[in-house]
Amino acid sequence: MRPLRTSQSGFTLIELMITVAIVAILATIADASYSRFVKRANRSDATRSMLAIAQSLQRCYSQNFTYTPAAGCPTPAGTTTSQGGFYSIVTAMPSATTYTILATPLAAPQTTDSQCTQFLLTSAGVQSAQSSTAADTTKACWGSTN
Repeated sequence: MRPLRTSQSGFTLIELMITVAIVAILATIADASYSRFVKRANRSDATRSMLAIAQSLQRCYSQNFTYTPAAGCPTPAGTTTSQGGFYSIVTAMPSATTYTILATPLAAPQTTDSQCTQFLLTSAGVQSAQSSTAADTTKACWGSTN
């Protein structure tokens, strides 16, 4: 008589642990990439909101030759929240012919975006941005060199 041979199929514990480790590494890389993408995409919330305010101010100036709300323009002055709610937008009018618009992160995930912690737009059309280390990150944050 021949002894019965039983064949077993499946994975060993070592093979399973290696697979789990590889999946965990890939998930960590994917999560970091996704977070960076979301932060970069949400920056447009600041720039879009700032440009909308600047457009309103320019329209007021073209009709009344002043940026001040006393001229009857619906000019947003003071602090507002961006359209998506990720940024605090501060509009200042130091004179009747100049304004500055400043955006700073207000809500997650933008509060952890160290590359673009401050956006600035002036009445002269100058766009600038700074990182958490006060480095000039205008090109990365605005997507242009203006």
